[in-house]
Amino acid sequence: MPTIVPVILCGGSGTRLWPRSRAVKPKPFLTLVGDYTLFEAAVRRCPASEGFSPPVVVTGGKHVEHVEAQLGDMDGAQVIVEPSARNTAAAIALAAYRLHKDAVMLVCPSDHHIGDADAFASTACAAADLASEGWLVSFGIEATAPETGFGYLRQGEKISETGYRTAQFVEKPDLERAKSFLAEGGYAWNGGIFAFRVKDFIAELERHRPQIAAGVKEAVTKGHEDGQRFHPDAEVFGNVPSDSVDYAVMENTERAAMVPAVMNWSDIGNWHALHEALERDTSGNSVRGAGKVEMVDCRNVLVDSDGPRVSVIGLENVIVVVDGDDIMITTAAGVQKVGKLAGAVNQ
Repeated sequence: MPTIVPVILCGGSGTRLWPRSRAVKPKPFLTLVGDYTLFEAAVRRCPASEGFSPPVVVTGGKHVEHVEAQLGDMDGAQVIVEPSARNTAAAIALAAYRLHKDAVMLVCPSDHHIGDADAFASTACAAADLASEGWLVSFGIEATAPETGFGYLRQGEKISETGYRTAQFVEKPDLERAKSFLAEGGYAWNGGIFAFRVKDFIAELERHRPQIAAGVKEAVTKGHEDGQRFHPDAEVFGNVPSDSVDYAVMENTERAAMVPAVMNWSDIGNWHALHEALERDTSGNSVRGAGKVEMVDCRNVLVDSDGPRVSVIGLENVIVVVDGDDIMITTAAGVQKVGKLAGAVNQ
């Protein structure tokens, strides 16, 4: 099996799970599901015992201290400090230009929840095997609902025991189209988890987005190390075009592949998604935080309080969050608007 280097993309603006998540400490660094933060869980899913190398974490300067505190004393771990946010193509390229050309990069967002770590590891190994043959591989996450907030992958011809060509990358659909995807079958969510050899990713980036490739390469060449931290040249990197890895590489390469991933995945992209990932009582209610909570005649209610008592009577499909002096209450249907609230925007 090829050497797999986890490249963990770590950041966030702290708006979608406001007020619990903040710009100074966004959701990757919060303990939202289980006993570990989402970032800690991402690192723990890639142990040396399963064939993973120490991780390369790409993060912004304002989150470095959170990363290093939660990373602990892990031998060989690297932290690449982005001088500015230039989207995922450039972030991944920063790691690529620091790694051996034959290494397989496993690109993982740091803010997702994966309930089945064993399934993740086996999927990663299958993806790495394909990547070692020159494919650029996406995890095709099992679509369990007609979600309109995710892009989709359409499964093409079979190319290995567990892998397929990616026939099409589909933008976020409307509800009717999403329903048709589930009815038709052969579609999976694109969760932004990828595997590819360093040299193959760089070749495709240089072919399809030469300005990004050249700029990142120069920023790395002119950068400097500081212990486990690496600092690319800020001025050069600031001029790199901003583009997602999907638009820059994955939708353009002729070597796009996918492996099906059934691993209890959630992007924890809003309060409703978090509620879905939590344990519930027989009425579908969940309670988080240190505060005392009482619910009477409630169904599908999430209360997250860091101290004040919260009492809820007769509500359904509602989320209540108390964080210090901030209180946010929304219906499950309204969660997409949380990030547009003044408290979330004006941090």
